Amino acid sequence: MQEKLTNSRLFFYGLTDMPVMMSIFPAMVFIPRFYSSDMGVPLALVGTFILVVRIMDVFTDPLMGYISDKTQSRFGRRRPWVVLATPIMMLSIWQLYMPPEGAGGWHMFIWMVLLSVGTTMMLIPYYAWGAELSSDYNERSRVTGWRAALGSVGQLTAQAVPAAALFFFAIGGTAAVLELVGTTMLIIFPVAVLLTVLFTPEPQQAIKSTIPVLPGLKLMLKNAAFLRLVIAFMIGFIGLNITTPLYIFFVADVLGAENESIYMLSCFYLSNILAIPFWVRIAAKIGKHKAYIAAYCLIAFAHPFYIFLGEGDFWWMLPVTLATGFAAGGFSSTLPNSMKADVIDLDHLESGENRAALFFSAWSFAQKATASIGGAIAMFGLALWGFDPAPDAVNSDNEIFGLRFLFSTFPSLFFLTGAAIVWRYPITEERHAEIRAALEAREQGLAPAASSH
Repeated sequence: MQEKLTNSRLFFYGLTDMPVMMSIFPAMVFIPRFYSSDMGVPLALVGTFILVVRIMDVFTDPLMGYISDKTQSRFGRRRPWVVLATPIMMLSIWQLYMPPEGAGGWHMFIWMVLLSVGTTMMLIPYYAWGAELSSDYNERSRVTGWRAALGSVGQLTAQAVPAAALFFFAIGGTAAVLELVGTTMLIIFPVAVLLTVLFTPEPQQAIKSTIPVLPGLKLMLKNAAFLRLVIAFMIGFIGLNITTPLYIFFVADVLGAENESIYMLSCFYLSNILAIPFWVRIAAKIGKHKAYIAAYCLIAFAHPFYIFLGEGDFWWMLPVTLATGFAAGGFSSTLPNSMKADVIDLDHLESGENRAALFFSAWSFAQKATASIGGAIAMFGLALWGFDPAPDAVNSDNEIFGLRFLFSTFPSLFFLTGAAIVWRYPITEERHAEIRAALEAREQGLAPAASSH
């Protein structure tokens, strides 16, 4: 059994996810509302921009995975790209969150493109790095658990800073939230990346990737476990990403409490953080895919309760938010990322190469595609229902019902479908032990030949 990773090593590795998640989540939650309501960009155009940016990822994500796997430097395969991506992401967030006066749709589009490129450069090598820290089935849940917890701390910080500004100084509104979060992120980002790079070792890889991109992708698509996992993830996360941009619309236009929305988001992420150790322990007891199904089912049955809320019911939203936040602590990143590392081991056994970054590039594309598809469904859905996001608009009961339905009940169809697909996921702890044993036996068999040259 591989030596257990220390908490300090896991902490320093996971630190980088804190500012990344701090910057990404408000971009999904607040940017659609901000640019459509405050900056006057039509809802349909916002949805179109989101889709176009994600289409570009079809090319950039696998290319980044291939480049990272092929990178050879004295600093490692993953570290250089994490460092290079940092200033690109920081500049993009600054321009996107704090646009100059008169900025419109094209400003939004250009900086969303650059943020997407920077995020690709950052997350694909970074997540591949995490998958290589341990080859143990349960240790990988600890790696992704720490990373998810620190990412949730970042997301909680993104809510806590504007919540404190609202509570103590009465500074509120979407524009203020984006400025406060953007400024905080610009301070934390370089510090977190520096600590990760300095204090997290990058394992040496004996086998370098030699398979070209397209043949490598074809081989990946023959991996049945990976296909089942990524399809379940994509369908379930379309549901989650329908709710994400609609959150502010729901709180503002259904509950009438836009400024207080930041308090509820803080509760969501606090519940998310507290749930992560629970999901890690449950996964060790019943298996990762069964815990993953349980998390999906919890959010699927909790989310429809939002439809019963109306004007003045802001704090009645709390129990539903705590339940959905608790579920998200398992299925949002902890469990699927740990399962993904196991799938990469199966590919390593079948292909003879460690191609972690290529797999993470495919996963990154799937994740960003679900964000864009879910976000586009949300924006197009509101537009088709006739909802008007303008600050002085008066929406009818039917248009408000459309918002309530899209936010509360419709996403559960996707959550339950994701759970059904992952039901027969084949890599259990026992199966993974067989894969690791076969890999270790092969590596031991190759070692003498390598040393004879």
